[in-house]
Amino acid sequence: MIKRTALLLLSLLGLTAPAMADYPRSWGLNLQQPAGVLSQQIYDFHDLLLWIIAAIVVFVFLLLVWVVIRYNAKSNPVPSTTTHNTLLEVVWTVIPVIILIVIAVPSFKVLFSQGRIPQAEMTLKVTGYQWYWGYEYPDHGNFTFNANMIPDAEIDASKGQRRLLETDNEVVLPIDTVIRVQVTGNDVIHSWTVPAFGVKKDAVPGRLNEAWFKITKAGTYYGQCSEICGTAHAYMPIKVRAVSKEDFAAWAVEAKTKFSANTPNQTLIVAKAEVQ
Repeated sequence: MIKRTALLLLSLLGLTAPAMADYPRSWGLNLQQPAGVLSQQIYDFHDLLLWIIAAIVVFVFLLLVWVVIRYNAKSNPVPSTTTHNTLLEVVWTVIPVIILIVIAVPSFKVLFSQGRIPQAEMTLKVTGYQWYWGYEYPDHGNFTFNANMIPDAEIDASKGQRRLLETDNEVVLPIDTVIRVQVTGNDVIHSWTVPAFGVKKDAVPGRLNEAWFKITKAGTYYGQCSEICGTAHAYMPIKVRAVSKEDFAAWAVEAKTKFSANTPNQTLIVAKAEVQ
């Protein structure tokens, strides 16, 4: 209870440390702490909206209190018969327009940043299957592997493994690198989503969607399929380990050897345990 209360207070104060936000937590509030360029923009825009909404709520509340006190039947036995006030009508039209402009400008900036993919330094191809993910590294030997959820019975809490979020193979990516992610589906529509990176892209069969992100902090980050794709929709976790460019280069050499038997078009292996 003390731990939950502390997390709640830290979330309310916006003081949650980055190391505490790599995966969803019980009693968590606010967005996960950003670990990428796009997620930082989304986080900042969210905070701006929060302040605007809070100011509007406070203003409306105070206005209602003033109206109740000033214009109740006891304080104002003879009500006004005024039906129009040009100045007031102009003010309550102009101010909302200004608020909408203040909201629109940064929102367009965020949308533009997400939609315009800069010059990528590497590409990651993601394929959604029922119910696991397949990954391909076309710029590093074209090796491929699948990532299945580790069943509850095999979770080792002593290693920091987390139920419903761990995979048998993790995605490894370099930090401070512009990464293009190409997403498609093999059977039904899935959605590859990692909140800490600010990326969420549908995996549609027969279509190749693109997104991008740039990780700014090393660490392990989690995501999940965000499109209802069948009975095991809740069992398609995403685990990404972000490392330095040097460590990634070393991992890529090892991974190329480890997954050399895999080819981009081969049928991926079945999950280790059937999800009931």
